[in-house]
Amino acid sequence: MIFISCDWSHGFFVSFREEYLLQRRDDIRNIAIIAHVDHGKTTLVNQLLKQSDTLPEHIQIADRAMDSNAIERERGITILSKNTAVKYKNTTINILDTPGHADFGGEVERIMHMVDGALLLVDAYEGTMPQTRFVLKKALEAGVKPIVVINKIDRPGARPAEVLDEVLELFIELGASDDQLEFPVVYASALNGTSSYEDDPAKQEQTMAPVFETICKNIPAPVDNSDESLQFQITMLDWDDYVGRIGVGRIYRGKVKVGDNITVMKIDGTKQNFRVTKLFGYFGLNRNEIQEAKAGDIIAISGINDIFVGETIASAEDAEALPPLHIDPPTLQMNFVANDSPFAGKEGTQVTPKKLEDRLIKQTRTDVSLKVESTDQINSWTVSGRGELHLSILVEELRREGFEMQLSRPKVIYREIDGQMCEPFEAVQVDTPDQYVGSVIDSISQRKGEMKNMESTGNGQTRLEFLVPSRGLIGYNNEFMSQTAGYGILNHTFEKYGPVIKNWAPGRRNGALVSINQGPSTTYSLQSVEERGQLFIGAGVEVYEGMIVGQSSRERDIAVNVTKGKNLTNTRAAGKDHAAAIKTPKTLTLEEAIEFLNDDEYCEVTPQSIRLRKKILNTNERKKADKKRDKD
Repeated sequence: MIFISCDWSHGFFVSFREEYLLQRRDDIRNIAIIAHVDHGKTTLVNQLLKQSDTLPEHIQIADRAMDSNAIERERGITILSKNTAVKYKNTTINILDTPGHADFGGEVERIMHMVDGALLLVDAYEGTMPQTRFVLKKALEAGVKPIVVINKIDRPGARPAEVLDEVLELFIELGASDDQLEFPVVYASALNGTSSYEDDPAKQEQTMAPVFETICKNIPAPVDNSDESLQFQITMLDWDDYVGRIGVGRIYRGKVKVGDNITVMKIDGTKQNFRVTKLFGYFGLNRNEIQEAKAGDIIAISGINDIFVGETIASAEDAEALPPLHIDPPTLQMNFVANDSPFAGKEGTQVTPKKLEDRLIKQTRTDVSLKVESTDQINSWTVSGRGELHLSILVEELRREGFEMQLSRPKVIYREIDGQMCEPFEAVQVDTPDQYVGSVIDSISQRKGEMKNMESTGNGQTRLEFLVPSRGLIGYNNEFMSQTAGYGILNHTFEKYGPVIKNWAPGRRNGALVSINQGPSTTYSLQSVEERGQLFIGAGVEVYEGMIVGQSSRERDIAVNVTKGKNLTNTRAAGKDHAAAIKTPKTLTLEEAIEFLNDDEYCEVTPQSIRLRKKILNTNERKKADKKRDKD
């Protein structure tokens, strides 16, 4: 087919494109696997590795083999995009496993620039979820060819036909092109390694061949323009102990060999020449040295340490930059402050402000959706990201590396749009037992949530859909789990920016129990304190003045003494007293501690401890500040 366009205002311009005459590399396919979190992406990749002609038969693949990061394995989620390659018959399939959580959407957005197709996994029982919409939207905007895999077909209560209808409706709603709407469908159980073209679980084939065949048949092969000048864009960064930093990306045109002298086109517009010292290809779970690569290949390149995501590597004699990667801006921010508590430096190895600043800046070089800025406060930086999980994962990584820091309460990022101040809103989907529906609706309504849909999903379950301002969701997860006795499922993803809701300041309703002195906590003192609220510490815990030791049952903070010991007298026989006992304190996770914060509080994070504290530690000074704030 030939397309001819004319622009008479700039002279006659003729362009043509003959898709079917372009030379293509039929030996390769580049795909991404996208889905809502926990719909089976990484499990599917495991099965494709096992059932392809990639690994020797004696090699055993561990569960979640692609999730090499310790935090990923612990949480059971994918945080960083990974790439591998499998061999099926005569075709090499480059596979990029992407995160399913919208907080790591920056990973999804940049990966879409590297592939020609995407496998959209959807749970046969849960159907389309908020983050299904997010990842599919990014794939459709990038113009890639979609394949739908209805996964977990053997799950009790699976409803593949209904789910397929939901998927089609979502494609239409997101403005998919006619070609994208003609998506092929495969039904599978990635956990069992079975798949089929039919939605009957009884007709599942004991192989992933239908998935492989669908990829090879429907995903376009990359164009082979290897005879043109080199264009290669850095999409991910990796590290090699011998050669240092390496850039991972796709060759869009041309070819490159070890020893070539080429140019990196920096984000700031400058150019820097360098010599290729090593090239790496991916196959199975390994990164292997190669001597040459050409258009369509996904490779890693080394030879220059000063490279960053989004930069273009091109031929030295004909350098042409690719468009910069577009990443949605951050929606949430919090301050990272160098630790200055009375216990600072006791548990960490990286405790200086300079080391913390350098590490935060280093993170922005690999995490394109993260932004770090200095503040007016000394030794404090504003870190902006895509959500609470995004920022809490960063904090967890830092504490494991030996850093100490203090964190402020998260705040949403406002934007001015067409002269009006706007705030982020999120699409919220709740699945809960019927008996908790009323309390969930009431609590989300108090957080300015607007109900969009409510339907019974059977088996005593109800699905609720809301549009909620992002600041109304800060700290809501704990409340939601309590409301639903742990049986509810809460999912939310960024939806849009809308006008700021005025005269509304969400926050914690209860005050804090705040220590008035320093020393080890005692059972005797905690017995009286626990009557005033929920304790966060037990006996024998070192505390300091201004440290938060629990949540008050009242709206106001309560100053408490948790270090007081029992006075012994000669007239009392200690052995006749009843053994002192307190209730089990609530141990806060990092996310729970961050959610608890008010504007006048910090979360102190060290490799060994998570503590809550007031920004003003001295009790008298804090009272004066509170009085002044109340007057204002």
